[in-house]
Amino acid sequence: MDIAADADTTVPPTKGPLVYRQSLWTRATHWLWAACLFFMLLSGLQIFNARPQLYIGKQSGFGFDNTVFQIGAEDTDNGPRGFTEILGHRFDTTGVLGWSGPPGGETARAFPSWATIPSYYDLGTARVVHFFFAWILSATLLVWLAASLLNGHVRRDLWPRLRDFRQLPRDVADHARLRFHHARAYNTLQKLAYAGVLFVLLPLMIITGLAMSPSMDAVLPFLNEVLGGRQTARTIHFTVMTLLVLFFIVHMVMVLAAGPINELRSIITGWYRTDPPGREDA
Repeated sequence: MDIAADADTTVPPTKGPLVYRQSLWTRATHWLWAACLFFMLLSGLQIFNARPQLYIGKQSGFGFDNTVFQIGAEDTDNGPRGFTEILGHRFDTTGVLGWSGPPGGETARAFPSWATIPSYYDLGTARVVHFFFAWILSATLLVWLAASLLNGHVRRDLWPRLRDFRQLPRDVADHARLRFHHARAYNTLQKLAYAGVLFVLLPLMIITGLAMSPSMDAVLPFLNEVLGGRQTARTIHFTVMTLLVLFFIVHMVMVLAAGPINELRSIITGWYRTDPPGREDA
C-alpha cells in the first residue's frame, strides 16, 4: 500500500477561461478620465486655496452666517496652528491642512504644496490646467454616454436589474469577507458604483462647474437658481470631488483584494480571467 500516493490526492485548481471584458474604447476612456481627474483634483485644490471656505446660498461674506466648511490657520499660545472646521466643529490639522510646510518654513495654506498643481501659489495656472482637463473630460464623457446608449453597453453591462438588487445582500456579504467572483458581467455593487460615478457624480461635477462660471450665466442662467446659488454649487462641486476620491480609494482596495494582475490585464488588454466553469462556493 502506497501511503504517500493515497495521501496526496489534491487536484490543483484549474484556471478559468479568458474572456474579452473591456473594449478598446472603454479602456481608453478609463485611463483618459483617470488622468483628467488627477490633474483636475490637484489644480482644484490650488483654486480652493484662494478662498478656503464653503457656503450654502447665493452670497457669502462677513455679513452672512452660512459657512459649512473651512480650512485656515490661527495664532495660539503655542504658535500658529492649522485647523479644519466642518459644520461648526473645529479640528486641529496642523502640518497637513491650514498650516504646513518644511520645518521652520511653514506657511498658512489650506492644502499643502505637495497636494496642489502648481505646488506654489498660482491661481491663474491652476485655472488653466483645471479647465483644460475639465473640457476634455466633459467632451469624452458626452461621446461615451451617447455611444454606450446606442450600442447597448449601458443597458447590457451597467444598468442594475431587479435580479441584481435581489443579489445585493449576498454581494455585500461577499465583499465584506473579501470573497470575489470573477465573471464576465459586473456584480451588483460594481454596477451601482460605476453607474453612480458615470451618471450621477461626473455629470453633477460638470453641471456645478458650469454654474460657477460667470461667463455661463448668460448662456445657462437657470443653473444657479436650480442649484441654490453659486456658493451652493461650489459646495456641491467640492463634495462630489470628495466622493470621487473616496470611490478611487475603495476602487484601488478592491483591485488589490480581487487580484491586481487579473484586474490590470482586463483594463489594459481587455482580457479577463474568469472563474473555472462549475465552480461551487464552499
